[in-house]
Amino acid sequence: MKKSFLLILIVMAIFSCNDEFLDQVPDDRLTFEQTFSDRVTVEQYLANTYSQIPNEFNQRYTTNENSGPWTGASDEAEYVWGFHMGNSLNVGDWNSTTQGVSNLWSNFYRGIRSASTFIHSVDLCTDCGQDLISQYKAEARGLRAFYYFNLMRSWGPVIILPDEPIQPDTDLNTLGLERNSIPEVVDYIVSELDMVAAALEDVPFLENNFGRMSTPFAMIIKQKTLLFAASPLFNGNSDYSDFVNDNGEHLIPVNYDEQKWKLAADAAKAFIDKYVPGVFDLYRENNEDGSFNPFLSSRNVHIVDPGLNGANKEIIYARPGGGNTYHYDVTPYHFGSAPEVRGAGGLSATQEAVDAFFTSNGRSIDDPQANYEADGFSQFQAPYDFTSRSTYNPWTNREPRFYTSITYNGSLWLNRDFGDIITKTWYGGNSGRQVGTNDYPPTGYVVRKKLPLGDRRVNLRMFPMVRLAEVYLDYAEALNEYNPGNPDILKYLNLIRERAGIPEYGSLEIEAPSNQSEMREAIRKERFVELFVENHRYFDVRRWKIAEEVLNGPVHGMDINARAEEDFYNVVTVEDRVFEFKHYLWPVPQDERNTNTSLVQNPGW
Repeated sequence: MKKSFLLILIVMAIFSCNDEFLDQVPDDRLTFEQTFSDRVTVEQYLANTYSQIPNEFNQRYTTNENSGPWTGASDEAEYVWGFHMGNSLNVGDWNSTTQGVSNLWSNFYRGIRSASTFIHSVDLCTDCGQDLISQYKAEARGLRAFYYFNLMRSWGPVIILPDEPIQPDTDLNTLGLERNSIPEVVDYIVSELDMVAAALEDVPFLENNFGRMSTPFAMIIKQKTLLFAASPLFNGNSDYSDFVNDNGEHLIPVNYDEQKWKLAADAAKAFIDKYVPGVFDLYRENNEDGSFNPFLSSRNVHIVDPGLNGANKEIIYARPGGGNTYHYDVTPYHFGSAPEVRGAGGLSATQEAVDAFFTSNGRSIDDPQANYEADGFSQFQAPYDFTSRSTYNPWTNREPRFYTSITYNGSLWLNRDFGDIITKTWYGGNSGRQVGTNDYPPTGYVVRKKLPLGDRRVNLRMFPMVRLAEVYLDYAEALNEYNPGNPDILKYLNLIRERAGIPEYGSLEIEAPSNQSEMREAIRKERFVELFVENHRYFDVRRWKIAEEVLNGPVHGMDINARAEEDFYNVVTVEDRVFEFKHYLWPVPQDERNTNTSLVQNPGW
C-alpha cells in the first residue's frame, strides 16, 4: 500500500464533532457546500469516515481509535493494567453508564453519521468526476454497513438510522427512532454490502488501494454478518422471548432457522470461488531448500508491511494502525536490556489458551495419544532457537502455532540483535513481577503473536483485520451446521491444519471427527488456536452461547508470586471472572436512552 493513502487515512478531518451520535451535520455547516465542492476536502472527509475503523493494535487503551476489550475480556488473555476495560468486564464491574460502553456506541454511530453525510453530499464535488463520486459513495456505504456490523455484534438489535442526515436540534423523541430487530439489521447490512460489492467490482483493491473498502472486504463482512445471524445467540434463542419492542415484536428470533447457516456458508463459498487461489491464498513460506516451513508460515502471515503492496496473499483487509502500543504490551520487560527489546509484557496469555494449542501430533493435550507430559523438564529446541534448552515439559513438543504465539519462562527472545536474551517471567526473573513492578505478565506467559522480529518501537504497521484462514473456518462451521458430512468441511479444516504443520484429520496419524457434534468441537478448537488474539474468541463464545461456561469462573496461570523459580511452575488461579446472562448483549448507554426514550434496554440491564 502506498503512503499517499496511509497518510489520508490517519488525517483527522476538521469536521468531526463530539456531540451525540444523531447529530448528522458537521459543526462547520456554514462552509458545508465549500467542503464538498473540492476533491481535496472531499477526500479528507472520507478519510475521517475511514478513521472509525477499529485499530485493535491499541486495545490497552480501550475505545481509543475504536479498539475494543476483546482480547483481555476473553479466556485468551489478561492485561496486567487495571485500567484496561477488559478487566472491568471480567469482574462484572460495568453497566450502561460505563464510559467505554458509551464511547464505542457513539463512535460507530459517528462513523455512520459521517458516511451518510458524505453519501448525501459528495455530488456537490465539482472536480471529482462521476466515476470517482460513484466509487467514493460506495466506499462510504460499505463503511456505514461495517460500522453497523460492529454495533450488532456487541449490542444485538440496534437502530438503523435514516439514510439521509438528520438535521441538528431535532427532538429525538418526536422521531421515535426504535431499535430494529436482528433480521432487519442483518437484511439492511447484507443489502447494503451487496450494492457495495457490485459498485466496486472494477475498482482495484491492491497496491495503491490496499486498505480501502473493496468488493472482497464487502463480501467478507456480509458473510460474517450472516454467520452471526445463524449462530445460537441470534437464531432461535428462546432466552429472549420477552425481549420485544413496543409493538410486541421479538427483537431476536426465538424460532430456529437452519437455512440461515446455509446463507452464511454460501456467502463464504462465493468468496472462495471468486478469489481463491488467484487473488487470495493461504500464506506459505519455505526453507532455503524449498521445503515447507510451517513455523515461519504461521508466524509471518500476520506481518503486513505497507511496502509489500498486498504481497501477502492471505490478508484480505488490513488497517494502517501504528502498532507501538501493542509491541510494548507483548515485548517482555527484559530488565537491563536495550529499549529495542524491552517492553512491558503486560498482555498475558491464560493457561486456558496455552492448553488449547495442540501437541506436535495434532491432538489436544487431554488426548491419551497426545504424548503430552504434564510435569518435569527436558532438553528441547524450540523452532526459533539455535540450541536446545532445559524446558518445562508442557511446553515441549507442541505445534508450531504455540511457538509463534506464546513467550514462556526460559524462552529465547525473537530479536537477537542485542544478544541472546532469555526471557524469565518468574518473580525474580528479568521480566518478572519483582523488577517489572507494574509491567509483568500476570499469568507468567506473554503473548508473542503478531510481533515483528526487529525493533519493537517501529510503529509503521498494518493491522490484519481479515485473512483467508478465518473465511475457511467460517465456511466449515456454517456448512457443518446445515449439511454435516459435506466433504468441504474436512477439506477446509484440513487446509488450516496442513499449513500449521500438524496432521490432517482423516490421515494415518489422526482420525476424523465421526459426527456433527465432534466436528463442531473440532472446528471450535481450531478457531481458538488459529485465531488466537485476533479479536474473534470473545465474539465466538457469545454467539455460540457458551460464554457463561468459558468466561465465568477461575482463570489460571503460573505462580508468578513464588519466590523460588522451581515453585513458579504450579498452576494457580489468577482471577475469578464473572459472566452473567445479561453480558451476552452490551447495555445501551444510559445517556442515549435519556436522549431518546424510545430505546428499549437490553435484558438484565
